[in-house]
Amino acid sequence: KFIMSSAEHTPDTLLHRAQKKSEAKQEEQAHHESYTYANPVCVSTMPKESLPNHGLGNGKLVKQMIMDELLLDGNPRQNLASFVTTWMEPEAEELMIEGMKKNYIDFDEYPQTAEIHNRCVNMLCSLFNAPLKEEEEGTGTGTIGSSEAIMLAGLAMKWKWQQRRKSKDLSTDKPNLICGSNVQVCWHKMCRYFDIECREASVSPDCLVLTAERAKALIDENTIGVCAILGSTFNGQFENVKEIHDMVVELNNKNDWEIPIHVDAASGGFIAPFIHPELEWDFRLPMVKSINVSGHKFGLVYAGIGWVLFREKQDLPDELVFHVNYLGGDQASFTLNFSRGASGIVGQYYQFLRLGHSGYTQVMENGMKTAQYLRGIIKDIGMFDIVDTADMPLVAFSLKNTKYCTVFDLQDHLRGRGWIVPAYSCSKGAESLNIMRVVVKQNFTTDLADLLVRDLIAALHHFEQFPAHDSSTMKDKESAFTEANAKHKSEAATKKLWRDAVALLQRKNNHRTDDIKTHGVC
Repeated sequence: KFIMSSAEHTPDTLLHRAQKKSEAKQEEQAHHESYTYANPVCVSTMPKESLPNHGLGNGKLVKQMIMDELLLDGNPRQNLASFVTTWMEPEAEELMIEGMKKNYIDFDEYPQTAEIHNRCVNMLCSLFNAPLKEEEEGTGTGTIGSSEAIMLAGLAMKWKWQQRRKSKDLSTDKPNLICGSNVQVCWHKMCRYFDIECREASVSPDCLVLTAERAKALIDENTIGVCAILGSTFNGQFENVKEIHDMVVELNNKNDWEIPIHVDAASGGFIAPFIHPELEWDFRLPMVKSINVSGHKFGLVYAGIGWVLFREKQDLPDELVFHVNYLGGDQASFTLNFSRGASGIVGQYYQFLRLGHSGYTQVMENGMKTAQYLRGIIKDIGMFDIVDTADMPLVAFSLKNTKYCTVFDLQDHLRGRGWIVPAYSCSKGAESLNIMRVVVKQNFTTDLADLLVRDLIAALHHFEQFPAHDSSTMKDKESAFTEANAKHKSEAATKKLWRDAVALLQRKNNHRTDDIKTHGVC
């Protein structure tokens, strides 16, 4: 009775039974693989160097695997190094997702997006007091950020200078640009890319910005323009644009020059009109011919939008504006990039409509109050000197005593709590001054300021107990490290771990090297 009948042993029956068993197994496997971390992909190496032969075929799984890696990034909410916006309303985000689908440069295909872009340009020209006649359009363009905007402004200054020199039959071989050593790295890129001598005025520990006196000594007939910064990257200070402007006007009148001023208002352009409306820094000054501003900083839009504006149409050389018709209709183009999504433009217009002048004023006033609150607490700790000038929502400070630690050690320790607070040496002329800086963005509240200060004080107490530069303590730690690893690793492996540890310490100190320009403080 235990022997199967001959019918059960036929090839068809056996094949059918095997197929059923295989299908059941596949069904069971598929059932489990629908659970993300039961999928075999989780125990395999993700493609990193070459395109895989076959896709994973599971969008939910791919999303989760990438999100897991992105968790290793810093928390944008705790990123106090960057000026870039890290929060927008859901309605703005939805509009920007729609904008991603549109190639903004296709004006004929997306004419309303182009219209919105032009509205933003007009609003900014008005905000910066361009001398426009009634119903006259503003001159400017949206860019990927202030870096592209500065490239375009630099080109415009160079071409205008060449035109003036050629009209007088003078040499155009040696253009130069005047700026302070505190400029952002994109100015050095612009000068190098476009063959312009960058003449930097040194700053000093007691004055970290360009002044009229410092700039004047560098100007000559080959100067294409003077760059004044409204909101220094290092300590947030507004350079005295009016003073620099008046000095340039005096030199122009004396020497029959026409040297213009460009204002790098990447950070301050969306602050000064609302917090310091009486301050003369913009197109109210006749020789201010161009301004760049970052919509993705205090313009309150996510990364990827900047603007360059010109005082009048004639301040932008016609030779730099290209006209194309292969997308349908005549289209003027003044950019270094071409194809780009419309997200930033739509997001900027949303913020203009959502907030208006009064809304931006309220946001900036809140930021200034939070910065003042944080500045006061840090000063009361008694271990720091304040080095910012309270021109914008930003707090910059240096250690009074580096017996136990430096600002670089504090930076590294705070990172353990998730805070990204940059520490850096100041620019040429003030290299001995090492400072930290907190950018107070709209979503950095006083409650978060309290938490930051608590962790800052805890870090100071930690280094009082365990000095960062105590040689005997370091030797004890190094000895314990070597001994512990020797018990579990071969001699070769231990040496490798030690080399890795040394490399880590070296990498930790790399950002302290003099004369290195970084993006980390921007």
